[in-house]
Amino acid sequence: MYAAGMTSTTHLVDPHPHSLGGPAALRSHTLHTPRHTTHYVESGPADGPLMFFLHGWPELGLIWRAQLEAFAAEGWHCVAPDMRGYGHSSAPAASQAYTNEQVVMDMVSLHDHLGGRPAVWVGHDWGSVIAGSLAAHERPRCRGVVLISVPYFPDANALPTLVPLVDRTIYPAERYPDGQWDYYRYYNTHFEAALADLDADKAASLASIFRAGDPASVGTPASNATVTRNGGRFGAAHRAPPTRPDTALWPAADFAQLVRTFEKHGFRAPCAWYLNDEANIAYARRAPDSGHLSLPVLFLNGDYDLMNSIEGNRLGEPMRLACADLSVTNLPGAHWLPLERKAEVVQAIRAWLQDKRLTPPRP
Repeated sequence: MYAAGMTSTTHLVDPHPHSLGGPAALRSHTLHTPRHTTHYVESGPADGPLMFFLHGWPELGLIWRAQLEAFAAEGWHCVAPDMRGYGHSSAPAASQAYTNEQVVMDMVSLHDHLGGRPAVWVGHDWGSVIAGSLAAHERPRCRGVVLISVPYFPDANALPTLVPLVDRTIYPAERYPDGQWDYYRYYNTHFEAALADLDADKAASLASIFRAGDPASVGTPASNATVTRNGGRFGAAHRAPPTRPDTALWPAADFAQLVRTFEKHGFRAPCAWYLNDEANIAYARRAPDSGHLSLPVLFLNGDYDLMNSIEGNRLGEPMRLACADLSVTNLPGAHWLPLERKAEVVQAIRAWLQDKRLTPPRP
């Protein structure tokens, strides 16, 4: 389905072996519209029910390779875009281009291009924020929503929403005024310095960010809580230490592609997503029914996620109040669940789809 002003190009992504099955040949496409260009990968039958996978910071659509492979094999038409500012999608220069509303409009265009049938939307990190925003503002496009690692906030994922929910038993206000969200504040107060540190060695920055969780760290302050105090994410060095990528998380070829895209474009656009709290709150408050969601919602919580776990604290309260049909599954991992717990994420989503009768009809 092509709307006026849209064009599309296609090629194949080289297959890479994966532990959840054999080689996964993903089809790569680029959708051009007058307002935006979206690159995406897809797998599965073109006439299958739609399932979108939305990545977060600092990722690519390829983060979902394991999940794309698994659900495509079950008959789903799986689609994973590079979000605005990432990969081969458009990366506007202005920070104001990275509001939730703009990104939701990107997804609306892509959804229309792929036929517009109601879909299951799966999001991780900022992709979870967009999946929730889309469900609130574009309800007819959604059959169900899966949120991974970042819960739904009907008043927007923004500092004024997050800071009042900080667990002050871990983050005393006098020492950690913004709790684990200090790094978020740092983007808003020292943006150029934050970018310079991340861009100083992009490959090492990415390798240092994508690390598996540590159960022993639960109940201790996250390193992101001391970014301002330390003068940046990497302290006085102002660059990431030499770090080998964890190939148990990213397949080597996919991580190499991630690094190539960041070497080309840098961290500016991905980090600009953090600079639009006022606009994002205003957009959230325009949602019908105050952003309450009646459709099925699944939240996948990382037991070792020092930033976003909703267990033993108040962070999940807004989501529990706003979602009429909420399921929560805890997984033994930290923040990067689509990579840390590939098979478990697939199984948790599959079980929820079956429970909510959202699975594709059998041939």
